[in-house]
Amino acid sequence: MTVLTTHQLSELSVEGLRAYVAEQLERSRARTVQLTDAVDTDDLVKQHSKLMSPLVWDYAHIGNQEELWLVRDVGGREPLRQDIDELYDAFMHPRADRPTLPLLGPSETRAYVVEVRDKVLDVLDHVKFDAGRALVDNAFAFGMIVQHEQQHDETMLATHQLRAGVPVLDAPPPPAGRRLAAPEVLVPGGVFEMGTSVEPWALDNERPAHAVQVAPYVIDTVPVSNGDYLRFVLGGGYDDPQWWSEDGWAHVQKASLVAPRFWELADGEWWRLRFGHREPLPLDEPVMHVCFYEAEAYAKWAGKRLPTEEEWEFAARFDPETGRTRRFPWGDENPGPQHANLGQRHLRPAPVGGYPAGASPLGVEQLIGDVWEWTSSDFRPYPGFRAFPYDEYSLVFFGTDYKVLRGGSFGTDEVVARGTFRNWDYPIRRQIFAGFRCARAPRPEELRS
Repeated sequence: MTVLTTHQLSELSVEGLRAYVAEQLERSRARTVQLTDAVDTDDLVKQHSKLMSPLVWDYAHIGNQEELWLVRDVGGREPLRQDIDELYDAFMHPRADRPTLPLLGPSETRAYVVEVRDKVLDVLDHVKFDAGRALVDNAFAFGMIVQHEQQHDETMLATHQLRAGVPVLDAPPPPAGRRLAAPEVLVPGGVFEMGTSVEPWALDNERPAHAVQVAPYVIDTVPVSNGDYLRFVLGGGYDDPQWWSEDGWAHVQKASLVAPRFWELADGEWWRLRFGHREPLPLDEPVMHVCFYEAEAYAKWAGKRLPTEEEWEFAARFDPETGRTRRFPWGDENPGPQHANLGQRHLRPAPVGGYPAGASPLGVEQLIGDVWEWTSSDFRPYPGFRAFPYDEYSLVFFGTDYKVLRGGSFGTDEVVARGTFRNWDYPIRRQIFAGFRCARAPRPEELRS
């Protein structure tokens, strides 16, 4: 499904825009239904981890947000279920407490989201996109809700990874990897346009576009692999405080970390649990289910560091030949299956080197999809940031508590996986599909060559 630019949206007729939005809404809902229909009623209402909501909470929350923004706000319609607003307010109830709430059951949830969607499609048929209201300009509110559902779908996919029992999800394998021409890429540095002011469905923390100066640096061609990370594990990385920050070492000891989450050592062999499948550790895939502290420690052990958020985006979007900042590493073309591993297409990261067509002009690969990549940056607003359309999406999270992740994972949908999209989480989180790549300062001889 093509993700349109502002220019492309503006070229659509009103009916064309409505059809585009309807298709995006349907595509997101089909994924939600797949993830919830894959399990029985007990699995839907069960909390598989204190870190996650029951799947049925996510499902009803998706419908409630759609009702709040599209039925009531954009459509000006009467509430369907105002009585459940507090139950599905993510700020009112921590995830660990949600199973204790009087939640809608699976049947009631399904009926509710269907009713909401029927109302939304009626609103879509009548909304005036030229009403001079920012919330409906370029169908922004609809795009926000599509992205919200896809983000929760990725969250529900992470819940599937945490559930016990027989596998219920399936997908074909990703493309094979290949040998890389070089393990690192020298990035010459320069000035580029970070963020965006033109992507029609970009969220507030991606805005506005602003010039950023980046000094020269070296960055890994691909994310760190399981095989690379295994050497850190076998080399005693989790037993040596010299590689860890003070906070990181305290977390290693408190949480008794010895390897990435879902790794297991049995009879001298390393195994991985993936959506109910126990399989030999695939050494050529990007490592995932590591927290920020683990990524930071590995980088120090390797004589490197994590890239800043600015360095990551510069490597992903800047074209040194033209001096232009692209939408994606490969150009302005929307992500295709040849470019990136997105949308739950393969249910695992692709081996390193699997997407040569997705390389940036500098030769950096797999920046979009496969695994979210930890950066060293705290989650901060850009200069000129303006909260829109509500403070609770970004504003309340800014500060030193959260670290920025970039690029998306194999579970991220293309409607979310922009080159400007910013994710964030606590530095201890490991249930997300997160990995990393390393960076370092260039050596003098590298700058002279």
